[in-house]
Amino acid sequence: MTLDRRDDPRPLTRRQLLGRAGSGFGMLGLAGAMEAGGLLAAPARGATTGLDGLHHPAKAKRVIFLFMNGAPSHVDTFDPKPALAAHAGAEPSAKEFAVRTKGGTFMPSPFRFRPRGESGVVMSELFPNLARHADDLCVLRGMHTDTPNHEPGLLMMHSGNQQPIRPSLGSWVSYGLGSENANLPPFVVLCPGLPVVGPQLWSSGFLPGEHQGMSVNTTDLDVHTMIAHLKHAKLDRPEQRRQLDLIQQINDLHRRQRPHEAALDAQISALELAFQMQSEAGETFDLGREPDRLRDAYGRTTFGQSCLLARRLVERGVRIVQVYYVDGRNKQPWDTHTANDEGHRRLCDDADKATAALLADLKGRGLLEDTLVVWGGEFGRTPYSEPAKKGEPGRDHHNTGFSMFLAGGGVKAGHTHGATDEFGMNAIEGRVHVHDLHATMLHLLGVDHEKLTYRYSGRDFRLTDVHGTVVRDILA
Repeated sequence: MTLDRRDDPRPLTRRQLLGRAGSGFGMLGLAGAMEAGGLLAAPARGATTGLDGLHHPAKAKRVIFLFMNGAPSHVDTFDPKPALAAHAGAEPSAKEFAVRTKGGTFMPSPFRFRPRGESGVVMSELFPNLARHADDLCVLRGMHTDTPNHEPGLLMMHSGNQQPIRPSLGSWVSYGLGSENANLPPFVVLCPGLPVVGPQLWSSGFLPGEHQGMSVNTTDLDVHTMIAHLKHAKLDRPEQRRQLDLIQQINDLHRRQRPHEAALDAQISALELAFQMQSEAGETFDLGREPDRLRDAYGRTTFGQSCLLARRLVERGVRIVQVYYVDGRNKQPWDTHTANDEGHRRLCDDADKATAALLADLKGRGLLEDTLVVWGGEFGRTPYSEPAKKGEPGRDHHNTGFSMFLAGGGVKAGHTHGATDEFGMNAIEGRVHVHDLHATMLHLLGVDHEKLTYRYSGRDFRLTDVHGTVVRDILA
C-alpha cells in the first residue's frame, strides 16, 4: 500500500497554501524567519549532518570518553606536589588562593609518584597497570573550568555551558559527522543509573533529536536487559519491514501537515533506527561473545565491562561513547569529601585496571591510532583538606587547576602538558579550559570548532560558543 498526498481530497490549509504557493522575496523572508525560530522540520536521518566534508584531515575517527564522575584528585593521581609536605597542616591564604573549604589545611598526598615508561610521564603508584601505557598518554596538568560545583561543572564539561540549555558534546559530534553504521546510533552513553544532572548530559538540545545520545543502563550488563525488545515477538524481519514502511508512510503524511513540529522527525528516525538495531545490537552488546581471559583483563566490575563494551561499540562504527564511572561495590562516584586517601585507593584500583585493558585492547587491534580516549572528571580536588566530622578528612571540589589525560587519536604520546603552582591550586602553564579541550577534540576529528554551527533562535551556535582555542602543543 502506498500513500500519496496528491490523492488526498481534503483542501489545503492556510499554512499549506502559504508553504506551497508563495514565491518571491516574501516567501524567502518567511522561510528565513521560520528557520531562525527553529520551526522548519529537520531532514530525514542521515541527512542532518552539519558538514559536507571534513574541514581538514582527521587524526581520530571516534571518541571514547571515560568520565570519572565526581572528580578525581589531581594531586593524588597525575600532579605530584612535594611542597604540600613542607606546608602540611598550614591553612591556605584566602588572599592568595580561592579557598572553598573553611578550616582546611594543606594535605600532602600519601602516594608515591615516579616517572613511568621511556617518556618519563609521572604518575601515582595508584596506577600500576596504566603505568605500563605511560608512553601512550598525553597528560594535561593545566586544566581549569568555571565552577567547583557538580551540576554546572558537569554541564560545562559535557556541553560547554553551565546551564542545561545547550546540546552535548556527543550530540555535536553526531550532528557534525553522522554515523558510520546505520544499524547503530552514532552516540551511545553507558551509565549504571543516572549521574547528577542526568539525561541533559547527553541531550541533543536544539539540534535535531536524532543526535540525542542513546543511554544504556549498565547496572545489569545482560544484553537483553540493556537493550529490550531486540526481537519482535511474532513478526519475522521481512514482515516487520513491510509493517514499518507502512507506518512510516503514514508518519510522513502526518509530518508534512505539521512542518513546525521538528520532534516528529526525531520520532520517525528513532523508529527506523530501532528496526535497524535489531540486526546488529544483539551481537554488539553481547559481552558473552568475548573470551573470558579478555573479560578478566578488563575486570568483572561494572566499569571494567563497560569499557569492554565501549571498545565493541567503536569497533562497529559508533562515533562517540561516554562511559560513566560509578564504583560497582558501593555505587559511589569520585566524590571523596571524606576518607579521600582510602577512596582513591579503591576507585583507582578499578579504574586503573579497566583503562589499561582498554588501551591495550585498542592498540592490539590497531584502533588506538584513530580512536581518541579521554579520561577525567568535571574538575579536580583541593590540595587542602576538607575536615570530616567523623573519620579521615577528604578533599573538596576544585576547579582552578586539575588533570586529565588523552590517548591515541592524534595526540602526542608520552607527553605532559601544562602545570599548576607548587601547591596544585591554580593552573599557571599550558592552561587548558574546557572550551579548549572541546575545540581540540573536534580538531582531531577533522572539524573546525568555529565552523560547526547550528542556527537556532536567530543566531549561529557552536559547542565552544564564542570561546575555545585548539591546543596545538599536544597534537602529534
